Amino acid sequence: MSSQAVLHETPGQPSFLGTRRGKLTLLFLCMVGFLDFVDASIVNVALPSIRHELHFSVQSLQWVLSGYLLTYGGFMLLGGRAADLLGRRRILVVGMTVFALSSLVGGLAGDSAMLVGARLVQGLGAAMMLPATLSILTTTFHEGKDRNTALGAWGAIAGLASAVGVFLGGLLTEDVGWRWVLWVNLPICAVLLVATFRFVSGERSKTQVKNFDALGAVLVTGGMLLLIYTLVKAPSVGWDTWRTIGGLAGSALFLLAFVGKERRDSNPLVPLSIFRIKGLAAADATQVIAMAGFYSMFFFLTLYMQNVLGFSQLQAGTAYLPATAGVAISSGIASQLFARVGTRPIIVAGALISAAAVYWLAQIPVDGSYLRDLLPGLLIMSFGLGFVFVGVNTAANAGVPTDKAGLAAALINTSTWLGGALGLAIFSVIATTRTEHLLTGHASQPDALTSGFRRALVACSLFLVAAALIALRATNTRGEPAAPETAPALEAA
Repeated sequence: MSSQAVLHETPGQPSFLGTRRGKLTLLFLCMVGFLDFVDASIVNVALPSIRHELHFSVQSLQWVLSGYLLTYGGFMLLGGRAADLLGRRRILVVGMTVFALSSLVGGLAGDSAMLVGARLVQGLGAAMMLPATLSILTTTFHEGKDRNTALGAWGAIAGLASAVGVFLGGLLTEDVGWRWVLWVNLPICAVLLVATFRFVSGERSKTQVKNFDALGAVLVTGGMLLLIYTLVKAPSVGWDTWRTIGGLAGSALFLLAFVGKERRDSNPLVPLSIFRIKGLAAADATQVIAMAGFYSMFFFLTLYMQNVLGFSQLQAGTAYLPATAGVAISSGIASQLFARVGTRPIIVAGALISAAAVYWLAQIPVDGSYLRDLLPGLLIMSFGLGFVFVGVNTAANAGVPTDKAGLAAALINTSTWLGGALGLAIFSVIATTRTEHLLTGHASQPDALTSGFRRALVACSLFLVAAALIALRATNTRGEPAAPETAPALEAA
């Protein structure tokens, strides 16, 4: 069965997900998604070892994380649209090859520049892989129960990856060394490359290279790269500096020029008509704000466990394992509830549950206990996280025509990493400002650090409340097929 056809559930039509091939296809797609997501967090607890061996400065160490985030988010729209126009399998194979080779080079790095360069290229590979994979998923499974279940599994994998990545990073770093947080990708990529040709049908190119919107690609990619780079650097250079203000203004000009060109272009890289799909923009905006809270929460709690409670790398990673069970359970529940209540109530409930849990976590004391002060909040948060991830991904792909599935997938995933960069930029300033203020007043370092983390976590919880409010405008899909006239109407628009 071709994985590129649009499938809708109709009475009497057999379920592709009910077949052995369907289950294996879903497993394969989820494994590709997991690989991309997990590499955003797997190096977190390995950073002290990386800094010691490769002699990173404190300022440059952040680029081991931010380098991946920069190109991942910056090239996501280009990767998604390229998958629609040039063939999803083709882009997936190229992206996976780039990802594997950059992982090899990063593991062999002998200095800081080589590792950061490898992480930048690795993010580029992931930016091609992820939207291609998600668009294959949404065009493979029937709209209705099959697609809800498939997106539920995808959302569970996305939610699990951050927590599992921290655990795997700690385990590998302590047992075999930090280089294996990169080399572990190689055998996985080899297996997935073989599986790609087994489970994904090939496609003919839908566009001539000469008709490809090269200028649009340059404008949107340049704008996204400059925006994420500016957000990443803002905490260290200051929000009120000309460098930050100029970066934000420059990215705005790039993106405005891109919008103007796409409105006039007969063959645009990003057809703006996609935003006429009801609720799509609200779903993407919800993801930006929610991810700002979630991604930063993991970052600050990891720092708290290691720098205040004295957890080892492996202990900090293991601390998140119970949360993975909560994400898996809530994702499965959410995918089954869509047919009854729709996606909107699930997203709103998940964001509010998570907000309450993160606010609870914001009460962490200097002499904290994992069982008393962290575990209950992490478990409650994990249930909300599963609801939000599955609900937003389902709402953001509802009613999208087949030829724009890659673009829709790129938009929701761009929203994910843009939110992560935005959250770290804003909340790092909040935490650092509070910590430095207390240190100048001669507070102890554990007291100052903990107080800064508390302030940042309260801000994370407020962002999750804001995400719940934005989600009220998202599509309340129950997985029903889009109306037949939707795609032509969009093209006309």
